[in-house]
Amino acid sequence: MKPDRRLVIIPTYNEKENIEKMIRKVFSLSLPFDLLIIEDNSPDGTADIVKSLQKEYPKTLHIIERKGKLGLGTAYITGFKWALDNNYDFICEMDADFSHNPDDLIKLYDACENHGADLAIGSRYKSGVNVVNWPMGRILMSYFASIYVRFITRMDIQDTTAGFKCYKRKVLDTIDLNKIKLKGYAFQIEMKFTTWKFGFNIIEVPIIFTERQEGVSKMSGGIFNEAVWGVIKMKFRSFFRKYEQ
Repeated sequence: MKPDRRLVIIPTYNEKENIEKMIRKVFSLSLPFDLLIIEDNSPDGTADIVKSLQKEYPKTLHIIERKGKLGLGTAYITGFKWALDNNYDFICEMDADFSHNPDDLIKLYDACENHGADLAIGSRYKSGVNVVNWPMGRILMSYFASIYVRFITRMDIQDTTAGFKCYKRKVLDTIDLNKIKLKGYAFQIEMKFTTWKFGFNIIEVPIIFTERQEGVSKMSGGIFNEAVWGVIKMKFRSFFRKYEQ
């Protein structure tokens, strides 16, 4: 029986302060993961750092360079398609800035491999509010955004906007990735909603989320607006789509 192939997808834009440390940390884990960096033409030289490290990790570190900042959703869709083409069994997604603890990748994989999850979510809100170094206003916005999404979609998921996840391959094989419409952070909501509508088993794994120490946050008001109106449009579109595995 061949061993599982595990991939972590990390989108980057101006992450020179974090990317080398993140790559080395992931490759130091007790469980082996390959890495795919989706690089959106960062002017700070992030891509050059990744490519220099490919000499050290020639078989396990991969990079796709895009022409510009094309959105979080399209970055992950690009990565998902690459993962399927390259026969990975488990596909994880996480940020480059250490807001997600790479050690928790093992917990997410374990939930999929040993506890029946088709999608494991690193959840900030499964066991209270586990967020470090966020201002209260941002905590409240994020928390109530999840309540809003649950109200519109009826999903029983506490952290609907989480971006730290592990998918079994069969989920991404089943979802028509070309039908995922939301491009910004609301992409995370649409992927969970579509997974849920197809009847896959979703498990939330409690994590502690820590605000980045280095680099600049990519959050903006436009991202929030997309989440508010995009979720309503997403729900409306779902009435006209069949969800059959």
